[in-house]
Amino acid sequence: MLKDYYFGACLPTFGNCADRYCQGGYKRDFTMDEMLDRSLEVGSIDGLELVGNWHVNDGNVREVAQKFRDRNLKIPMLVPDLWTQAKWGKGSLAASDAATRQAAIDEVRKVMDWAAELDCPYVDVWPGQDGFDYPFQADYVSAWSWLREGIAACAGHNDQVKVLVEYKLKEPRRHCFIDSAARTLMLLDGIDNTGVLLDVGHAMAAGENIAEAVAFLNAYGKLDYLHLNDNYRAWDDDMIFGSVNLIEDLELLYWLKRVGYQGWLTLDIFPFRIDGVDAAKACQSWIDGLLNALEKVGQASFDVAVASGDPVQAGVIIREALGLGR
Repeated sequence: MLKDYYFGACLPTFGNCADRYCQGGYKRDFTMDEMLDRSLEVGSIDGLELVGNWHVNDGNVREVAQKFRDRNLKIPMLVPDLWTQAKWGKGSLAASDAATRQAAIDEVRKVMDWAAELDCPYVDVWPGQDGFDYPFQADYVSAWSWLREGIAACAGHNDQVKVLVEYKLKEPRRHCFIDSAARTLMLLDGIDNTGVLLDVGHAMAAGENIAEAVAFLNAYGKLDYLHLNDNYRAWDDDMIFGSVNLIEDLELLYWLKRVGYQGWLTLDIFPFRIDGVDAAKACQSWIDGLLNALEKVGQASFDVAVASGDPVQAGVIIREALGLGR
């Protein structure tokens, strides 16, 4: 099978993942060099996603660039940290305080400049703290305007780097303002140099069909990047891709091939109690196994099943693809 995508992972996949119950994590801490070297053990990683100020800062940009060159790894994405600091507790780009909103814009712009220096094409704006927890807590109209103004201010800053927005239904706020594919498209309408990062776990937790989200975002020219993981839909569990929603993951890959997606498939998983290298290898195996299943019966067979609208016929093809008989 010819690989027609870039395979990546968020750097913390190969480190020590903490949760809110065991804040020190379940493993020892790893240096950046160790995490980079561990990623190479997967054998198929093309690049790693970094978080601004966690992994990259003004003082180490050139050093980080050299570390990646030495290992023949790309940096496909930098993520401005708009969620872990107390100053974002009441919002970032949509905060009611104007100084906080400007600080968030400045943070994204700074990370965009680092991205340009690192030959990184994207920054991921995840406005996780922009939302509300209680009724009568938010001015919804003003928040929407502030979000659009903030994204536009960032997108116009550096045309070498594209601003992608990642949506999520909830967490850390009980309700995130940017919670669905449709609302993200509305947010970005008319704003140049922007696109969407589709985190499939976020889409599933929001009750979306992940394949439909791919088709929908692609139809509007905004499908730029994917985070792969899996969950039980009640929460963003960031589990091994393919481990829970196997048939929907198969449909996701079918639609990625159907729309001609050839971008990044980046793992955003938190293997709290599992070795990160093993977890990444498992994800790669599920991706390749499902792509092989599609090739086994042929894209055209699935095209016919989709056109028929007959779930029984689709089930026959799915079982054949997965080696389960007819």
